[in-house]
Amino acid sequence: MKMFEYKKQLAKDLNCDINELIDFSSSINFLKPNINIDFNSLDTSVSPNYEKLNKKISNNYNLNINQFELFNGHSSSIFALFKYLNLTHCTLYSPINMKYKKACINFGYQLRTINRFEDIYLPVKADSLIVFLNPSFPDGKYYDMEKLIAYWKEQNCTILIDESFLPFCEGESCIKYLNNYEKIYILKSLTKFYGSDGVNVSLLISTIQNIEKLKRFETSWKISIFDVNYLQSAFEDRSFKSISKAINLKNKIELEKILKSSNLVDEVFDSNVNYFLIKLKNITAKEFQEKLKTFKILVENCSDFDFLDENYMKISVKDSKSNKTLKEAFEKIC
Repeated sequence: MKMFEYKKQLAKDLNCDINELIDFSSSINFLKPNINIDFNSLDTSVSPNYEKLNKKISNNYNLNINQFELFNGHSSSIFALFKYLNLTHCTLYSPINMKYKKACINFGYQLRTINRFEDIYLPVKADSLIVFLNPSFPDGKYYDMEKLIAYWKEQNCTILIDESFLPFCEGESCIKYLNNYEKIYILKSLTKFYGSDGVNVSLLISTIQNIEKLKRFETSWKISIFDVNYLQSAFEDRSFKSISKAINLKNKIELEKILKSSNLVDEVFDSNVNYFLIKLKNITAKEFQEKLKTFKILVENCSDFDFLDENYMKISVKDSKSNKTLKEAFEKIC
């Protein structure tokens, strides 16, 4: 069951409005930029014009305007790239977003998973596709990529770095490696940091030549006039980045303290972003999910991720009021 349907069913079971639920499972920024636009004024009779948005993206990431392609959602960009590359082998550094394993299966890639928690420097097959999330998911660790990318280059690998959650930390983007290696693709979310799950737009970055070839297989209009105008307005809120980072950091410190002080938690993994992977003790993630329902709280069960078991779950940073409710829930369950 998809999360939205699950939330609808939970709200129905609890006889409450869906907006009353506190969704700690969602890693979307709980803060939102000031969107200064009247959507009723948009002319929907014409095709969307990407020129203004592309310029804003180009300036924001210091990119040539021909170095990237927009996609309607994270999955769309992943599936488009896997199909376009048409390689035979893929190495996933896991745990990892489950969409990547699905893409491997759908497009017939031979799949290998490397456990990031044990040894990220294991040998990889030459000429294969490498997928690495930085910061990682669901644990939120930022990695120094220099040594890894140097080795992957020696193996002539095609490299995909997913930086969807990079805006939540101070880490450096891998875009700089495009200057000396052409077989790199960088995937960014334009909407996770800007708090808009409903406006789900991603950005695939590579060399001008790679993007030009990729575009030959893509439709001209992938995102709507509403998506375009929302993102343009979000980029225009110049104070949002700094304010959002500061508030997320404050609330993250609150959340970490709650988690580490609970007798239900065995381990809290170090995180550089807006969510924590935790290992529970004396209770499974599924059991804990059930107990939290009475408090109208949702968390993510991570037992289906590679190399994680039934005791792992992810909890994302929310507002201080939600943190307080979570703390009370932990104390009562104990």
